[in-house]
Amino acid sequence: MEKKLFEAESKRLLEMMINSIYSHKEIFLRELISNASDAIDKVYYKVLTDDTLTFDTDGYYIKIEADSDRRTLKLIDTGIGMTKEDLETNLGIIAKSGSLAFKNENEVKDGHEIIGQFGVGFYSAFMVADQITVISKALESDQAYKWESTGTDGYTIEPCEKEAVGTEIILTIKENTEDENYDEYLEEYRLKEIIKKYSDFIRYPIKMDVSEKRLKEDSENEYEDIKEEQIINSMVPIWKKNKGELTDEDYANFYTEKRYGFDKPLTYIHTSVDGAVRYNAILFIPENIPFDYYSKEYEKGLELYSNGVLIMSKCSDLLPDHFSFVKGMVDSEDLSLNISREILQQDRQLKRIANNISKKIKSDLQNLLKNEREKYEKFYQSFGRQLKYGVYSDFGTHKETLQDLIMFYSSKEKKLVTLDEYVSRMPEDQKYIYYASGESNERIDKLPQTELVSEKGYEILYFTEEIDEFAIKMITAYKDKEFKSVSSGDLGIESKDNETKSDAEEKENKELFDYMKNILADKIKDVRASTRLRSHPVCFSTDGEVTIEMEKILQSMPDNQNIQAEKVLEINTNHEVFQSLKSAFEQDKTKLDLYTNLLYNQALLIEGLPVEDPVDFTNNICEIMV
Repeated sequence: MEKKLFEAESKRLLEMMINSIYSHKEIFLRELISNASDAIDKVYYKVLTDDTLTFDTDGYYIKIEADSDRRTLKLIDTGIGMTKEDLETNLGIIAKSGSLAFKNENEVKDGHEIIGQFGVGFYSAFMVADQITVISKALESDQAYKWESTGTDGYTIEPCEKEAVGTEIILTIKENTEDENYDEYLEEYRLKEIIKKYSDFIRYPIKMDVSEKRLKEDSENEYEDIKEEQIINSMVPIWKKNKGELTDEDYANFYTEKRYGFDKPLTYIHTSVDGAVRYNAILFIPENIPFDYYSKEYEKGLELYSNGVLIMSKCSDLLPDHFSFVKGMVDSEDLSLNISREILQQDRQLKRIANNISKKIKSDLQNLLKNEREKYEKFYQSFGRQLKYGVYSDFGTHKETLQDLIMFYSSKEKKLVTLDEYVSRMPEDQKYIYYASGESNERIDKLPQTELVSEKGYEILYFTEEIDEFAIKMITAYKDKEFKSVSSGDLGIESKDNETKSDAEEKENKELFDYMKNILADKIKDVRASTRLRSHPVCFSTDGEVTIEMEKILQSMPDNQNIQAEKVLEINTNHEVFQSLKSAFEQDKTKLDLYTNLLYNQALLIEGLPVEDPVDFTNNICEIMV
């Protein structure tokens, strides 16, 4: 028996890897299974160039055996095996990957892509094992060898007996500690769980003897425990099957099996790309919004596979925030992985995949909007707000991507409409896309500010969510049409006659309006004669970019900076109330004070703003009544 020490660099790497490289100890089993799969693939490649060899798929598998009494976990493969030189090269020098070298020398044959990239995966087993024993017999070799190590002290290699070609890895599992339960890696259900999680789509059968209860023969109620060999993994991933062979039910079952949500998928996207970067992806739009979607606990991201092996459960880099509701997976053989296969290098391939996926999601949502309107509206009820947040975030960077996907309730259509649909119906004389903001469609329907716009026959978009106006401010204009609030000081639709009449009324009633403005002091910016009101006596309009709805939202934030809209109190000079104002101005200034405060509070209530002094307000009402 020959005792050898790891090279100094390898020893330091092993110590670092055991303590920090891998984020979850369970990863060790994924790594060993991936290595075993590579070993079988190497036989396949060998057969392609050697007529004396055959590849019978039934003879190739990976077997897991756990012995809790001996505290050993054994992994057996029927792959190419290793010579003494292979053991020294691949296991004696950490980060030396035989699979990677083999991969670089061989092209993909019939989908048999070597998984291995770096030679540290094997050593991840030291996270759970005190000792590792490898017994291997190489293809076309008569001699088997045993490699053994207890960690950083080094390893031994000696000849041994082994009948079949392939490799056995025997882990002596550590004893439990206060912080770690190592027994779980000897438990049947836990091993099955890890295999299904990370290695479900390894192309060769992963076998285990599984315990089951069965009814005894000739018995109606007596059961016996038996062990039966079962294949644990699915082997062929759904994304590598022919799309024409798959049904909606197959995709729905995959969604459920992968636990992407407790609901059903509203729709799915199955895409395969074979170009500058190769990948397969299955993406799902959930039917319902997750309960924790707008909480800190929610994690966006897609499952990321490399050749069918799960690398990350939540790869957030694959999804932009505005599409964070998308669930699913991506499998690529082109990604550059670090030595633990867990952390992606930020390379161009990953960014290309992410960009392609974002474009594909947008394209499919547009198709859904065009061809399955009812289904799209159901999606929008759940995730429309997120799209609007996406328009607003990053200073409008993504507005071009999202503006054709957002919708608002229409005053004319009485349903959700897109911006494109709105603009396509605009009369030639209409300059702006008009909108009104409020707590609900019903409240907006009753807003006095909508009267002139509606009278002109113009459509109004209803903004009922707090993000709506902020998002629109980022878009600024759609197809060269700017957005205009119905509360804006200048609606851009007054006729020349109206303008002349308004100017005349302002001049004629300047003293009255100045007096009312003085009464309200710093509460408003101005008092003006209204051109927008028809049946209502009073309303607020606003000058500047901040509307009253925006003010309410900003004021409700914890770190608000007391940003306020520049409110203008507009008086309907055609309303009979105005005659009372003029009369009071000429005969009873005390009554005018009362009227002014009442009208101001009335305007506040219309906007859903709190009356500043409810007691004074009610007293004023009583004073008018007596």
